[in-house]
Amino acid sequence: MLTGDQIVEANLTDWRKLGQGLHARYLVGVFGTGVRFVAAVGEAGDALGHHPRVTMSDGYVDLKLLSDDAVYRDDEGTEHVVDWVTQQDVDLARRVTEIAAEQAVDADPASITTIELGLDTAHAATISPVWAALLTGSTEARSRGTIGDDVRGRHGTGTSPVVPGHRRARDLTGELEVLALPEVLT
Repeated sequence: MLTGDQIVEANLTDWRKLGQGLHARYLVGVFGTGVRFVAAVGEAGDALGHHPRVTMSDGYVDLKLLSDDAVYRDDEGTEHVVDWVTQQDVDLARRVTEIAAEQAVDADPASITTIELGLDTAHAATISPVWAALLTGSTEARSRGTIGDDVRGRHGTGTSPVVPGHRRARDLTGELEVLALPEVLT
């Protein structure tokens, strides 16, 4: 599991670290260019034993790199396997950037956006399904790094009481902010 500083030091100019993964958008113009680009990325992934998630649409290809076997060590030294960016992702991102340059495919990193939400609450079993339904359309969503107890574990203890009508939100830097939320969520 790479830290945010390690990812920044990798200087991946085509890529953005958002949520738990690396994201890139490449402008391919016509469909055939996109297909050739994705095929070359697939071959690079085969060579490295790792593949991105690919979304191809009219005029662009979106790629997401994420390892599902990164190791996170908590403050007590306990290891947890999580979805996160590893060196394998950085290596493939660099190779994809090379492929894009070889094929004259432009990156559009400014178009990559995402929203990340982390809640620290003593009532995660009650609150998580509400947010899962709002964000994914399913109360069963529990993918690592998005909705579920594992996020509560990374963002806070989830055991201390909170003021009714308020929840504590902790971002990935560990900063804590008290947010007022509608009473329906308390």
